[in-house]
Amino acid sequence: MIWNKFSLKEKRGIVTGGGTGLGKGMATALVQAGAGLLAVGRRKDVLEKTAEELGRFGGPVVPWPADLSRMEDIPGVLDKALEEFGRVDFLVNNAGTIRRAPVEEYPESDWDQVLRTNLKGPFFLAQAVARWLIGAKRPGSIINVSSLIAYLGGKNVPAYAASKAGINHVTKSMAAAWGQYGIRVNAIAPGWFGTELTEAVQKDRERNNEITARIPLGRWGDPLELGGAAVFLASDASSYMTGQTIIIDGGLLTN
Repeated sequence: MIWNKFSLKEKRGIVTGGGTGLGKGMATALVQAGAGLLAVGRRKDVLEKTAEELGRFGGPVVPWPADLSRMEDIPGVLDKALEEFGRVDFLVNNAGTIRRAPVEEYPESDWDQVLRTNLKGPFFLAQAVARWLIGAKRPGSIINVSSLIAYLGGKNVPAYAASKAGINHVTKSMAAAWGQYGIRVNAIAPGWFGTELTEAVQKDRERNNEITARIPLGRWGDPLELGGAAVFLASDASSYMTGQTIIIDGGLLTN
């Protein structure tokens, strides 16, 4: 039955940035579909609260504090997942940050922080997971989180735009390299969703109205609305899909 293909029962994975926002939205759907998760993020208290909430749907959901902009934190993420679950079936590379400033004044420190968090960290965590999968001779799914800004450029967010455009192309490189091992690599590119990262734009009434007017569905997205794509890409329902980016933007790019 086709519905069985979407089941994540007995599958175990890692979701970075899993305590709030888009990560929590996707983690909720993954747990509801039967998965167990290592929820990774910088704020231990937030992760513990999210793990308790999501544990009501099944689980297990294990909180693990780590900063993916720090290369030294990356091995511990994989080690903890293997300690808890004995394997990793999928990775959702969602952790990210944004820094806003006029392009002509953009600080080098902000550029470096955004690229470390949004591109370097996800690459090396995916690499670590892929190495384990290859060594264990297991298939797997890696889901990178891109952004609509990868296509539009965005205003006053040059580092974020560069990092997310980079994620799109790194996704293709990973897919080309690791397909031979049964490892699928895809990405999800959200449009405008109500999260902490977009809080400044949400509070700017003029900018908020300008963005909403461009969205054919007439509203911003809810993080839970990324759940279907996350479950699809993590599950066997997408077994012949790799190297692709799914844009979920309420139709904005049609304008």
